[in-house]
This record gives sequence, C-alpha cells and structure tokens, in this order.
Amino acid sequence: MPEHPLRLMIVDDHPVVRNGLRGMFDGLPDIVVVAEAADGHEALTQARSARPDVVLMDLRMPGLDGVGAIERLRAGHPEVRVIVLTTYDGDADVSRALAAGVAGYLLKDAPREELHAAVRMAAAGGRIFASKITSQLVERLGPAPKAAPTPRELEVLRLIARGAANKEVARALLISETTVKTHLKHVFAKLGVDNRAAAVVVAMERRLI
Repeated sequence: MPEHPLRLMIVDDHPVVRNGLRGMFDGLPDIVVVAEAADGHEALTQARSARPDVVLMDLRMPGLDGVGAIERLRAGHPEVRVIVLTTYDGDADVSRALAAGVAGYLLKDAPREELHAAVRMAAAGGRIFASKITSQLVERLGPAPKAAPTPRELEVLRLIARGAANKEVARALLISETTVKTHLKHVFAKLGVDNRAAAVVVAMERRLI
C-alpha cells in the first residue's frame, strides 16, 4: 500500500452515478475520493484545488464534454491520469479518447474490483482498457503488419506504456527527443495507429510488450 492514499476524482453529470462510484471506493485504505464534478468545466476547477492522482471521467456531459475536459486537464496537469468510464463504446468515442491521452477506457458495467484495479494501475503509470474496447480496436486495425517494430522501438513503447513522456523516454534511453518521436512515428505506422495510447493497446494485445 502506498504511503499516502491515491487521490481520486469522479466526473459524471448524474448525481446517482457519482454517489454509486463513491460508494464503490468507500473504505479502501489506499484510495480516497477527494472531489466530484458534474461537467468538464467543474472538473477543471476541482482538479486545481483537489489535486487528484486519477480521474474517472464520463464522456457525454453538458457544456464541456469528457474529451474536451481530458485535453485541457492533460495540458494543465500532465501528471494526472484519466480513465474514461462511460456507456459508449463506439469507434468515434474510443478514438477521440485515445487521442486525448487517456490511461484507460472502461464501461460502466465494470465490476467494483476492476475499477479498483484500474485506478491503482493508472496511478502506477499503466493503462487498462475494457476487453470489448481492445477487441474492437484490434479488429478494426486488421491483421498484424508484416513489418514488426524493432527492439529499440519496443523499448520506447514499453516506457510509453508506463506513462513516460518523450523527455523521460529520451533520458532513460540516452537518446534525443527527436529520435523518440521518430521511433514512435515508425511504431504508429507499423501498428496501423495514430496515437500513443492506441499503440500501447495494440502492442499489448499482440503480446509485443
């Protein structure tokens, strides 16, 4: 158990959902709900004062929606890990969330234990996606390409999967940020994706990392 409990914020426009999610985390020694928000704008305000480690974020909300909130939250607080928790699993929703840099994408029928594990994994730098989402993404991308990522490209991707930024990857591998970006560009092309989170999902599904 960490020295200090993980700080969790819940963002959903339905009070009953927020109450239900809070109840799922009540009593855990290592996770504490520090804030709730009913829309994206409120989430940004609460994040500044509550300083959460992880955010459970709904997608469809009035005003500023989930993806918009994620983009602004990541820009202002890149250390915060965001997990989408929604009833929507369409390609457009998933693609927008992945492009925004989420640490996970779960559906609202996820059991309590899966939510607990997802928050802990996200806080530790990992990523977690509902099996249905992963299957859809891999199916949409089609069969594995003939050109596989090189060992160096996989080293970069493993660090990205742990939540490292380009600068941190460059420092760890003793290469430049430009080289990191080049490796990622090649990985995206080989895996048939267009963003970091999708690359991690596909690489994990294909047991590359």
